[in-house]
Amino acid sequence: MRISKPFLRSTSIQCYLCLLLNSHFLTEACIPVFILSCISAGLPKTEANWQDVISDLKIIDKLIQSLHIDATLYTESDVHPNCKVTAMKCFLLELHVISLESKNETIHQTVENIIILANSGLSSNRNITETGCKECEELEEKNIKEFLQSFVHIVQMFINSS
Repeated sequence: MRISKPFLRSTSIQCYLCLLLNSHFLTEACIPVFILSCISAGLPKTEANWQDVISDLKIIDKLIQSLHIDATLYTESDVHPNCKVTAMKCFLLELHVISLESKNETIHQTVENIIILANSGLSSNRNITETGCKECEELEEKNIKEFLQSFVHIVQMFINSS
């Protein structure tokens, strides 16, 4: 199974710039531009693609079924729109548990991808203070299947609000 890395897509412009600078204009003044363009090719995108998060959650769901992992996770099943950032942070914390419990490299890489994508989507909400929201430990513990379904639901809330 191939794992997509949406946070590393769209690097062709930077690669072309590297080649262009390397072949024609590589003078002492262009070296910093050359180096920065090469580095930027590997940096994560700043926008989260929530559809990619959902796709990755589906990958995890399929893998979990085949591995028969039985764990319970703190799950927000009835997220209030005013608490979606707090809930997303809890979901992301609980994803680490899935990664540790599975001891599966594909799941681990997919979890890391989701965390990168979701955190980049949350960056625009960094200064928002949500009050009256439940802390992670106050949430009900549910099985992985229900956790993933609730996670998809909260991601859809972010999709619908953008």
